[in-house]
Amino acid sequence: MRPAPAPERLPEIDVMLVPEGKGVEAIARQIRLSGRAYPLFDIGFLVLKKPERYTVIFKVIKKADGQVAQPLFLCSLDQTLWLAEQEAMDHILHRHFAMFYQEERIPTEGPKGKFTFVAQCGMSGIILGPPNFHDYQNKLHRLHAERFAHLPFEVYKSRVRIVSDEAVVKKWIEDQSFATEYLCLNVPEPKKLSNREEVERHFLETHLPNVIQSVTTATISGPASRMLPCRPLQALVRHAFDEQHRFPLKVVTTLSQQFASHGLQFFKVNKTLTHVSVARPRFLDLNTTSVSENVKRIMGYIDANPKANRKKLVETLVPAQAVPAPAPESAVAATPASEVGAAPAINEPPQNPEVAAIISDLHWLIHEGHVIEFANGILETAKAPALRPPKPPKPEVKSTRAENDPAPTSGEETKAPDTVETATTAAEETKPDAEIPAAALSPTPTETPPESPSMDPIPPVAGA
Repeated sequence: MRPAPAPERLPEIDVMLVPEGKGVEAIARQIRLSGRAYPLFDIGFLVLKKPERYTVIFKVIKKADGQVAQPLFLCSLDQTLWLAEQEAMDHILHRHFAMFYQEERIPTEGPKGKFTFVAQCGMSGIILGPPNFHDYQNKLHRLHAERFAHLPFEVYKSRVRIVSDEAVVKKWIEDQSFATEYLCLNVPEPKKLSNREEVERHFLETHLPNVIQSVTTATISGPASRMLPCRPLQALVRHAFDEQHRFPLKVVTTLSQQFASHGLQFFKVNKTLTHVSVARPRFLDLNTTSVSENVKRIMGYIDANPKANRKKLVETLVPAQAVPAPAPESAVAATPASEVGAAPAINEPPQNPEVAAIISDLHWLIHEGHVIEFANGILETAKAPALRPPKPPKPEVKSTRAENDPAPTSGEETKAPDTVETATTAAEETKPDAEIPAAALSPTPTETPPESPSMDPIPPVAGA
């Protein structure tokens, strides 16, 4: 039985997938307008669904002595990232050669002797010449460095084949009958170089500091991260994506911070799934709070019907009137905002005044946190907080004199025994079970995402 291949060693660089700012802003706007509450993990899965919805941040790691574990280099010509300066230079001379140098072919005396076979690259088809020709090794190493550096040299060398075809040999002889010179561009004074070695040396001294920088952090778009020419970095991005696709804890943590900056609130359902909405659940005591009859009817209907939704609520409370038809659901757009479910836009004026009054009061209840409208349209009222038994008061600690202590002398005042007073602080007050502190914006590591996130699409917000 053949042993399993060793796992690929990934570069020592931190990679983070961050939801794209404009997409998060669009989602936050939809949540504020609709008032619905969405599981953060559902939104996290939607972000990861398309690379356009996130950016990738690379950050170098420093060792205990302050040295960088793995350097990172940025090519400013196309924003590609590399692990070595030489790799970046080879990439530029292959992809952007014409920006710096111009090739000129000059007739010269061809190679002397009789040649019956030549070596040819089995991957690119480039003719390298006879293996015993003086320039063969230079061409072989240069072609490997320029186009196939991702392969070990010995592996690449094994793919070079010997060809005896007369047409191929003749073509090589014709190519050798011309010499190539390189005219330097974008320099103060014209200069010609006779070979590629001189070209690389000139580029290293003249252009490299301007187009290749050593960086500690770099941010690229999601689509660009999928097409990085540096294969180890591409493998690193794929590993980070697969890790978050299984359990997007880091993406969700960043999402919660971004949503908090837009004024959204967080709470947990059944003490497990973190949701984001316009308000945290806040119990409304109808016995002690003066509210309108419509509000009482809405709260009573939702409490009596566990699967109530907006449409059934309006049809029940205004049975004799036609309920305005909801706007057609839009197809999934390119941004995550179009996939976040919501009810028909509540700022559209309904046709019936009674319906308008119900919708207006429901809107107030949702934005105050007294009613929760979930992503699937189900309505629930915020429940009364569970009363917790009060903590028993701390016993008084008295300081008494030992029996063997001498009695106070005349003129010495007798002091009262020391006591420790206890008081209930604001932090010990009862809090609703459904609420979480504003600082606790990220889900707990034990939180498990839904197996298949499903969120109703909504029509785009007018003017958005």
